[in-house]
Amino acid sequence: MKKFKVFLTALLILSLVFSFAACGGTEEPAGEGEGEGEAPVSYNLILATGGTSGTYYPYGGAMAAIFNANIEGMNCTAQSSGASAENLRLLNSGEADLAIVQNDVMDYAYNGIELFEGAAIDGYSAIACLYPEVVQIVARPELNVESIADLAGLRVSIGDAGSGVETNAIQILAAYGLTRDDIDARNLSFKESGSAFQDNQLDAFFVTAGVPNAAIQEICVTKEVTMISLGGDELAGLLEQYGYYTEYTIPAGTYGEAPDATAVSIMATLAVSDALDEDVVYNITKTLFEKQADLAAQHAKGAELSLEKALDGISIPLHPGAQKYYEEAGLL
Repeated sequence: MKKFKVFLTALLILSLVFSFAACGGTEEPAGEGEGEGEAPVSYNLILATGGTSGTYYPYGGAMAAIFNANIEGMNCTAQSSGASAENLRLLNSGEADLAIVQNDVMDYAYNGIELFEGAAIDGYSAIACLYPEVVQIVARPELNVESIADLAGLRVSIGDAGSGVETNAIQILAAYGLTRDDIDARNLSFKESGSAFQDNQLDAFFVTAGVPNAAIQEICVTKEVTMISLGGDELAGLLEQYGYYTEYTIPAGTYGEAPDATAVSIMATLAVSDALDEDVVYNITKTLFEKQADLAAQHAKGAELSLEKALDGISIPLHPGAQKYYEEAGLL
């Protein structure tokens, strides 16, 4: 009986050894095998975007599909998220490999200022600016607001408290010698601002978004608006002080009969984890621009991607892989 138990024990051990080997308990990383049947290199990447009802999520999905179709071994998945601030934290923690973020928020996080005062976030770098998000400033025509300085004393929404819009508004007001104490400041969302404006409970409001913006368009169905234009030394000083702003013209007719308006824009930007391999990021950058027509076909904002403007508003270091591509393209 004792010999039989020893035999069963030995048989069980052998069975476990063979099972472990069959399950790949010491599996070799993809791409490191040798000889015939070598496993291909596989890149399983997460692209953090934004809420499913916003622009970042579908745009990110379009980019991921293009990367997967054109980069060997690429398996990139677009993932919804809380957008810019959360995305930078996801890159830092290793929970995301790529992310779409506002370039101003990226600058704040990298330098530990504004929304990230004393709490800088690192571990990421830039690939490219994708499309502009414009700081649009709406006012009532009957108030004859011709300059930001004319907002003094008026009821003005500067965006949700603690938002990027609020920071944009405070910076622009400061360029014209105003603080939030010089206006009757309201912290309202885009939708809330539009409703309050239509109900004559607001004189002006700031929106940072793509052009055209739905909240402003909705107002224009029933009434005219004034789009406040920036200019002069104030605009020049703003652009010089904040490297992430670029000048942008809102075309005449975008909102009712409003003429051209000069504004500043921040840029929706593709950021990347510093841990990602240089060759992988090089291929991502190269594919992004070489397949720009495919991106435009899948998402309207893809038409605004431009190699010539890819570095406009980038105020943090580029990833070495992206830098290599731009050097080859003659941009650096």
